[in-house]
Amino acid sequence: MEDTVENLILNSIVDRSKSRPELDALVEGPVILIEKSRVFVDLSPFGTGIIYGREFQNAKDIIKKINLGDVIKAKVVDVENEDGYIELSLKEAKQALTWSEAEKAIRAKIIFTLEVKDANKGGLILEWQGLQGFLPASQLKPEHYPHIEDSDKEKILKELKKLVGEKISVMIISTLPKEGKLIFSEKDNNPEEKKEILSKYNIGDVLECAVAGIVDFGVFLRLEEGLEGLVHISELDWGLVEDPRAMFKVGDKVKAKVIEIKDGKISLSIKALKENPWTEFEEKLKKGDIVPGVVIKYNKHGALVSIKEGVAGLVHNSTFGTEAKLRETLELGKNYNFQITLFEPKEHKMTLMHLA
Repeated sequence: MEDTVENLILNSIVDRSKSRPELDALVEGPVILIEKSRVFVDLSPFGTGIIYGREFQNAKDIIKKINLGDVIKAKVVDVENEDGYIELSLKEAKQALTWSEAEKAIRAKIIFTLEVKDANKGGLILEWQGLQGFLPASQLKPEHYPHIEDSDKEKILKELKKLVGEKISVMIISTLPKEGKLIFSEKDNNPEEKKEILSKYNIGDVLECAVAGIVDFGVFLRLEEGLEGLVHISELDWGLVEDPRAMFKVGDKVKAKVIEIKDGKISLSIKALKENPWTEFEEKLKKGDIVPGVVIKYNKHGALVSIKEGVAGLVHNSTFGTEAKLRETLELGKNYNFQITLFEPKEHKMTLMHLA
């Protein structure tokens, strides 16, 4: 039996077409072999898919329920590894499908009854299908809204905490896949009424707003009673923003620009009203130039280096061989000289190489 399965795998590799599924594409096929730390999937005519290593560990609970012959969906994380297999992720596929379901729920205006997991000064924390969600206080129904006369934050939090453990009916009104979060509303908004409200706003409008809530991934601004817009953390400032709470507090008056109106929600930008620091370097810098810079942050790809407030480039781990070697050589807060290896100021992209 095992020889037959091995032959199926070999034949699949030999017979595969030259085309390959794209990176991040969702694919499906029958499971043809399950080993102690690997799962093989027939992805004819492309070849054979494999789930192993970290992806196998991440999906152990799912793999336990899989049998030979089961047709499974997975996400492509490498179109062809050194052994010729298409590397797959079950966990990422499940997440992609969940985000897709969330988008469908928004369009269908499906109401879910969910338990309140926690509360902060801006609203309530919920969970749906393993994804964390946020329900801004302004999106609560009147009976749940914390009516505090002096708007004392601690008193508001105390009132919101009383809802922890209770089940409330909500709709998903926005998805933030990059942050792994959903935005909910408890209000049963009339679609036509909301459409009429949104029709008053246009992309490019500059609005005077008040900060209604602050979360890890950005700031909610109140445009008018019953309507909020999100300023994502990437739209707060040209410089690196680690914690929005260090920049704003609830009640602050700010100006913001409308940058998107989609699916009944408004996206805003505060940095769009500030001078773009990249424009200063459009004619001054080019690939090959040597520039001084300070290391401001590590991420999974390497180190972010700032050459001016709001203008940063990436030094990739691969230029050092390993992530550990990069972090050992480039210390946070220290200045070094770098050579520009890619410079696209209009796209706000720059890559750098450390000069020893």
